[in-house]
Amino acid sequence: MTGLTKAAFAPDTSQPHFSGSFDPHDVHILLKPSAIQHVDVAEKERMIQSGTKHYSEMLSPEKVPDARYRMLYHAALERNAGRLRGDIETLARGITARPETQRSCVIISLARAGTPIGVLLKRALERISIVAHHYSISIIRGRGIDRNALQYIFDRHGAEQAIFLDGWTGKGAIRQELDKSVEETGLGFQPFLAVVADPAGQASLAATTEDYVIPSGLLNGIVSGLISRSVLTRELVGPDDFHACLFQQEHRQYDITNAFLTAIEAAPVESSLSQWSLAIASDAKARCQSLLDDLTRECGISDVNRIKPGIAEATRAILRRVPDKVFVRDMADPEIQHMRHLASQSGVDIVERDLLNYRAVTIIKKLGGDQE
Repeated sequence: MTGLTKAAFAPDTSQPHFSGSFDPHDVHILLKPSAIQHVDVAEKERMIQSGTKHYSEMLSPEKVPDARYRMLYHAALERNAGRLRGDIETLARGITARPETQRSCVIISLARAGTPIGVLLKRALERISIVAHHYSISIIRGRGIDRNALQYIFDRHGAEQAIFLDGWTGKGAIRQELDKSVEETGLGFQPFLAVVADPAGQASLAATTEDYVIPSGLLNGIVSGLISRSVLTRELVGPDDFHACLFQQEHRQYDITNAFLTAIEAAPVESSLSQWSLAIASDAKARCQSLLDDLTRECGISDVNRIKPGIAEATRAILRRVPDKVFVRDMADPEIQHMRHLASQSGVDIVERDLLNYRAVTIIKKLGGDQE
C-alpha cells in the first residue's frame, strides 16, 4: 500500500459549489472531496476477489497516459467528436419529447463516466431553450446510489423532471443497481436512464446500440474534472455526507476536461450509423446475455462481474484492474487500437473473436475468491 496522496482537497471558497475542474455553471458534483489512501492495483484485486474489501472502499493510483496512448486518444477524438455531438443532440431531442421534461430537466449524471456527458447534454438542452440543472452523484454496484445526494436534489427540484445519465451500458449492472436503489430511497424518482451508447440494451433512452469509442471513455480523471471514482467507507463518509472522491490536483497540468468539451462542441454534427428504440434495445439485451453465457462457459467463469464488455468498460478494466485476456471483434478496427497498445504494455493476450454487439471485452484475472 502506498502513502497518502499529496494533499487533501482545499475547498475554493470563491466557487459556489464543488465542480472539480468543470465550470461550476455546468455541473454541481455531489461528492465529498477527501484525502484517500491509494492501494496497489494487484493488492486491490486480491482484496476484491477474496471478499476482504468491496471495490468501492479502495482507489488505485491513476497514471498519466504515455505519449502513444495520448495520440490514440486524440485520433479517437478526431474520428468520433462529430458523432458524439450528434448523439448528444439525439438525446436532447428524446428528453424534450417526454412530457415531464419538455420545458425543464434535472440531469443526474452518474459519476464519473456520466459527468462530461451530462455537461454536454446540459449545454445542448440550453441551446434549445430548455431549463437544465445538472448534478453528478455516486452509484456503486452492490452498495447503491447516494441517498443523501438524491435527497439534496429532491429538496431543490422534486423528482418528476429528473433523469439519470451515463455514458454507456456495459452489461447492465448499474442499470440493475439503479432500479433497486432508487426505489429503496422512497423519494419518488423514476429510474429513467439515458446513455449515449447502449450495446447492453438496458437504457430507457439512448442514441445508439453500437459499441463505439466515446473519447472520454478512454481516460480517467483527466477528462472528468480531475475527480476519482467514488469511494464509500465508514471512515470517509458519515451518515449525512455524500460519497467521497479524490480531487486529483496533482494531475492538473495534464487536465483536458474542458479541451474535450470544446472539441466535441466544435465538431460538425454527424448522425449515428445505427439507431436506437426500445425494440432494438430488447434485441441487444438478448444478444448481450447470449455473449455473457458463452464467455462464462468458454472461460470457466463463475462470477459474471469478471467479464467487462464494451470498449469503455474493457479499456477501464485494463487501466484499473488485473486483466487476464482481451477479446476484440476485429484486430484491425481503428476503434480498438488503444486497447492493443494497453494490452501489449500489460503483457495481456488479445484474441479476435465474434462478440455480437460489442467491439471488445476484457476478462478480469482470477486471483483469489470469487467476489467482485
